[in-house]
Amino acid sequence: MKPHPPPPPPPGSRGWGGGATGRRRAFACALAGAALALALLCLFHGAAFGPTLRRPRLRLRASQVQAQAPLPAGLALSSLPVCDARHSELIPCLDRGLHHQLRLRLNLSLMEHYERHCPPAPRRLNCLIPPPDGYLVPIRWPRSRDEVWTANIPHTHLASEKSDQRWMVVNGDKINFPSGGTHFHYGADKYIVNLAQMLGFPNDKLNNEGNIRNVLDVGCGVASFGAYLLPLDIIAMSLAPNDVHENQIQFALERGIPSTLGVLGTRRLPYPSRSFELAHCSRCRIDWLQRDGILLLEVDRVLRPGGYFVYSSPEAYAHRDPVSRKIWKQMSNLAQRMCWKIASKEGQTVIWVKPLTNGCYMRREPRALPPMCGHDDDPDAAWNVLMKACITPYSKRVNKVKGSELLPWPQRLTAPPPRLEEIGISSKNFTEDNKIWNSRVAQYWKLMKSEIQKYSFRNVMDMNANLGGFAASLRKKDVWVMNVVPFMESGKLKIIYDRGLIGTIHNWCESFSTYPRTYDLLHAWLLFSEMENQGCGLEDLLIEMDRIMRPHGYAIIRDKAAVIDYIKKLLPALRWDDWSSEVKPKRDALSSGDERVLIVRKKLWDQAAQAAS
Repeated sequence: MKPHPPPPPPPGSRGWGGGATGRRRAFACALAGAALALALLCLFHGAAFGPTLRRPRLRLRASQVQAQAPLPAGLALSSLPVCDARHSELIPCLDRGLHHQLRLRLNLSLMEHYERHCPPAPRRLNCLIPPPDGYLVPIRWPRSRDEVWTANIPHTHLASEKSDQRWMVVNGDKINFPSGGTHFHYGADKYIVNLAQMLGFPNDKLNNEGNIRNVLDVGCGVASFGAYLLPLDIIAMSLAPNDVHENQIQFALERGIPSTLGVLGTRRLPYPSRSFELAHCSRCRIDWLQRDGILLLEVDRVLRPGGYFVYSSPEAYAHRDPVSRKIWKQMSNLAQRMCWKIASKEGQTVIWVKPLTNGCYMRREPRALPPMCGHDDDPDAAWNVLMKACITPYSKRVNKVKGSELLPWPQRLTAPPPRLEEIGISSKNFTEDNKIWNSRVAQYWKLMKSEIQKYSFRNVMDMNANLGGFAASLRKKDVWVMNVVPFMESGKLKIIYDRGLIGTIHNWCESFSTYPRTYDLLHAWLLFSEMENQGCGLEDLLIEMDRIMRPHGYAIIRDKAAVIDYIKKLLPALRWDDWSSEVKPKRDALSSGDERVLIVRKKLWDQAAQAAS
């Protein structure tokens, strides 16, 4: 069950919104005057001036929102100008231009420049990210798997650079994806069948009768491998950095394929231990031998007992080349010391399998390398935690049962996961959580019924996912859900993965690692209340939501009445007033006080009018 958010600080405490009533009123008056001046300034100089301005301090708590006079209609509009067009693809925490501005000393050989480095508050833009010229409502799934609008991602260099590998082909106003990849020129579907045959799985299906569900694809390109796993009921977290192929993940998300920006650098991936049944690297250009094998050990951390690592690379087959032969020998030696065994090797691909128990680890020579991780290491700690060059042993329970104890998909979606007890939640409460979210989601869809169609949604994000109940309730809809667990509750993410869902850890006081305009639906349950308790601005979060939400996309915000009332005043400024619905929901065991549900739809901007403004 989700705990109630902590109470706000008492009057007079330090932080955003603290202080006496007199100071509040003075602040409000000063704020109104400053915002009015800013409105006139922005109207005079035009929207292009907006990005150079610093954000006005509108960081109010819900308790203050209730006490303030209604915001003037023009105040909200003037406080949210539009960024310059050069920021149309801005990812604030992955902005390499910021590295130079802040004079960050990053180790390029360790990929630190591809890791998250967020702008300090004074350097954040106070503006809405515009779409590129000619932007169109994205092509709907399932057509989007094979084609997207060129205007939406006007970057065709990958098509020419990877023309021999059939990544993508430009056809006039559309870009097509013929299912090719660096290592599977003749199609990802045929490559996937071959992997299943190598492992001897029934009916040549890689899902192994539901026992392989969660896959990690590192260095994924435009995620065609993940796209062709979906018909098998396998969901892949397709991962790649914002590197020289900087728009590869943007293409993947535009196609409607589960994917995210990330890199194997110096920090752990934002996933708990034992999250994936299979990890995949097809010419992913990763040096697995560096730093005592630390990157391969990170893959080992997130693999389940008996999990597979599929490695398709020249080192696996080009033994006439002395360099490849040397790398293969070292790679094989490292895998052996990690207790991995070769499950199958054929042509250009080798598949290793991870042990089911601690038995092999215990039989290694004393002081063998890599060492075992210490007892003080938490293998599930994954938010801004440095990688460690050590092997993560299994718990006593996993070692005893020789596996993860997970049911095949889809039974595991609703069955209480074994790791529930690690976070102090009973099977009864888990089952009740499922029932509540089934009821809530049914109500949401009833409210939107007159506005949406079958394929209105494809990319969905639950911004405060708890145990994954919202995503589980969407199983019969043709969508995928990025379940985001706030870093303060990171232990819940392993429950989400054990259910056969995917997600990540995040701090919503910072920007999310994705491109603008990548999600069709955002769901935020009590997120704003939790953010205000951390001293983070409601407006910052709204602007970030606008950045990652597609035009004609929807946001479902369920929060305290005072928070909803305040957000409603900003809808015109956000251009989220295309359509909206507000209800007081029926109370249930997860309700927190006086909650309201607000559903809004974002406008598709009139770019001609925007240019003239």
